[in-house]
Amino acid sequence: MTTVPVLTMRPLSEAQIRLKPLVVIVGPTAVGKSRIAIEVAKRFETEILTADSRQVYRGMDVGTDKPPKETWQGIPHRLIDLVNPDEPYNAGLFRRHAVEAIEQLYHRRRLPLVVGGTGLYVRTLLQGLCEAPPADPTLRSQLRNEAQEQGHDRFYARLVAVDPATASKLHPRDTSKVIRALEVFQLSGRPMSEFQQQHGFAERPFSALVIGLNRDRNRLYRRIEERIDWQLANGLVQETQRLLDQGYRRDGAAMKGLGYRQVAAHLAGEYDRAEMVRRFKRDTRHFAKRQMTWFRREPGITWLMIEESESTGLTVDRVIHRIDRFLAMLDGPSENKDIPVDK
Repeated sequence: MTTVPVLTMRPLSEAQIRLKPLVVIVGPTAVGKSRIAIEVAKRFETEILTADSRQVYRGMDVGTDKPPKETWQGIPHRLIDLVNPDEPYNAGLFRRHAVEAIEQLYHRRRLPLVVGGTGLYVRTLLQGLCEAPPADPTLRSQLRNEAQEQGHDRFYARLVAVDPATASKLHPRDTSKVIRALEVFQLSGRPMSEFQQQHGFAERPFSALVIGLNRDRNRLYRRIEERIDWQLANGLVQETQRLLDQGYRRDGAAMKGLGYRQVAAHLAGEYDRAEMVRRFKRDTRHFAKRQMTWFRREPGITWLMIEESESTGLTVDRVIHRIDRFLAMLDGPSENKDIPVDK
């Protein structure tokens, strides 16, 4: 099988650094981002900056699918294990931490490589933050209690009434985002959609190449189910029980994540193991579908469809081929950061 020749393992040039190059690899859960990213990082002698809203939590390893350290192959992984499961974390904090890590890599003339499936984190990094009011812990706690009392549909209907534009983009069961949108409205009297429209997400602090990985839907769903089987066989139930024993509440943001939510309900006797597994797999498939809906709406992503018979090595070569073309264009005379990339 012929592979694409690559030109890698070289530091960034001064001309490239001035344009702040950044490579981002996105895609749905279980598509294979982590394994491919490690190989890309090895070729460029760089680090992986993780854009995952769940891997920021310490002690939540199996359920968030953090790559075990023994699989890192010497590649540092940053922006994981940043806070405890009961501590707040958001896109603004992620952007601040990510920018700090990116600047350190520029100082060493290395190419920053951001990898993850949290679309909001990627958008915030690449396009900036709107000026909506910051979180209010007291109001947020109140809204969380109201969401539990009213149920998903009634609580979501409140957002539809005050901010239909934002509501149309959210799933009624995405309680954390519905809470945030209602929080913004109650704090400011203005809908979240108005802040977002005003901001326009028009900042372009980096020259970014965003590569999206995807697979045939049926194959992706099989990979999701295989990974869940692995997680359950390798300690997810025990990890969830340990977190509960440490006092982390089931209704906390971290513990409501995929896997932990279903396992905790099973441990509480709400349904048996078979039903827990069924819900876990179903909800993860739905999550992957929502991820793809988000990323397909984002402009400028170069998509790569990974064929079922394709080796990891070939996929890595295809990714690196695009990165090399991207870096070569940065060496040209153009100062325009919206650099076109061949799809």
